[in-house]
Amino acid sequence: MRRLLWTILPLLALAQGAVKEYRGVITDTMCGADHAHMGIQPDEKCVRECVKSGKWKYALIDAQGKMMVLSDQKTPEKYAAKKVKIRGFYYDKTGILRVDSIAAAE
Repeated sequence: MRRLLWTILPLLALAQGAVKEYRGVITDTMCGADHAHMGIQPDEKCVRECVKSGKWKYALIDAQGKMMVLSDQKTPEKYAAKKVKIRGFYYDKTGILRVDSIAAAE
């Protein structure tokens, strides 16, 4: 039984995809990289207000401008408009980044 388990676990990990580190800024799906049009300052407040409205979600926007909706919609609040590194897996078909961990970027 153990041998079977040790054979199956690596295959499940491969099927799910490799966990990677993603870097960028926590934003919301309404504003993306530019919060100026909302007229709410500072940017952290704008991100939180947009998400609090219930229409928009927390997202990560990377250096290339790609926006990825985050699976975790609670933890990102404390990192609103801040640079972060996220460990997780990105699902191309849905545009969702499964969040395993979030930390402030150096």
